[in-house]
Amino acid sequence: MPASPSTARAINDRLALRLLQEEGPLTAGQLKQLTGLSRPTVADLVERLTASGLITVVGEAGRQRRGPNAKLYGIVADRAHLAALDVRTESVRVVVTDLVGSVLAEASVPIGGDTGTGPVVEQAVALVERAAKEAGATGAPARDAGRAWGRLHTVGIGAPGLIDPATGELRDSSGLPEWHRRLVAAVQERFPEARVSVGNEANLAALAEQRDGAARDRDTFVLLWLSHGTGAAVVLDGALRRGASGGTGEIGFLPVPGTTGLPSATDCDGGFHSLAGSAAIVELAGEYGLTVGDASERPRAAAVVRAAARTPRDESAGRFLDALADRLAVGVASVVAILDPGCVVLGGEVGQAGGEELARRVEHRVRRMSPLSTEVRPSTLGGAAVLRGALLTARDQAQEELFAPPER
Repeated sequence: MPASPSTARAINDRLALRLLQEEGPLTAGQLKQLTGLSRPTVADLVERLTASGLITVVGEAGRQRRGPNAKLYGIVADRAHLAALDVRTESVRVVVTDLVGSVLAEASVPIGGDTGTGPVVEQAVALVERAAKEAGATGAPARDAGRAWGRLHTVGIGAPGLIDPATGELRDSSGLPEWHRRLVAAVQERFPEARVSVGNEANLAALAEQRDGAARDRDTFVLLWLSHGTGAAVVLDGALRRGASGGTGEIGFLPVPGTTGLPSATDCDGGFHSLAGSAAIVELAGEYGLTVGDASERPRAAAVVRAAARTPRDESAGRFLDALADRLAVGVASVVAILDPGCVVLGGEVGQAGGEELARRVEHRVRRMSPLSTEVRPSTLGGAAVLRGALLTARDQAQEELFAPPER
């Protein structure tokens, strides 16, 4: 059944906007060439999108050419501001961008372990508000500077833990601070007109690695998240799989050999987390005489892995990397046996710190343990992948709404 005229217009508009998002400013002639649409159809959509305030003339294609096709059209970047948060146990980081991803403000704040829930939530929300105000002052016309922060359209939050697929909220998981759950509601309360969503940190990191990182050429892969805690994200046939309860990839609870017991429904101690969490990695390094040179360097696990990967021929460093690879291979082989993803990315700060040196060791062990061919790659984004994934998600959500101009 052929699309109605209004549906066809909406499809054409979104196609043009996506091209302007991905390729940058384009002329009407370039849009015609890239979309395959007729000249009158392109002229109509350009007029429609300009009237809707979504695109504007940003320059000319060149002095040699004159006429309508010489005009360069670009997305009105400050039509909306977006914020992304990376919520960790010990810190919160925020970045604010315009609609095309230009960073307007960023900030972070450490969170003390003895700080109460209320003060932590207020500290984190104030951080978001300050960054949003700064972005409004620097990224908007002077006439809007005093109120531009109020135009925050979408906020994406990345946090550890389970996301309830029915409500989209963080579940009350044991071991995670209460302020994580309170923060989401507090951000929504402080910015009532913004769309606020939360995603699991490993899932967001996987989306970022697929768009901009180590998995750009893969439609199917698993990201093994190695940071303060452990987790995994599963991407099959280009789609992120979250599971019936939102718990796909909770590999920290995976029962594995080499631990002192078994995990429980409320505590992953005794599971894979006990072998690959940051505390376990630091302890393992100590067994081989390796310590973090600067005790203030965070995260400590990534620091010691990075130092070892830089000196793999040192006997202690090499033995430590082998022992760590033995541990990681247990988790990777378990995932491979069930999903056969063909590619596993060692993500998070630790995965990036280990680089090719650690990835090569893990891949070698998995080949001995499994008949399924699996490439193991290091993350190229590391811990920054969570913030990047939250921002990409926020931008997709904002564009889904903003790139649907009203019918005329």
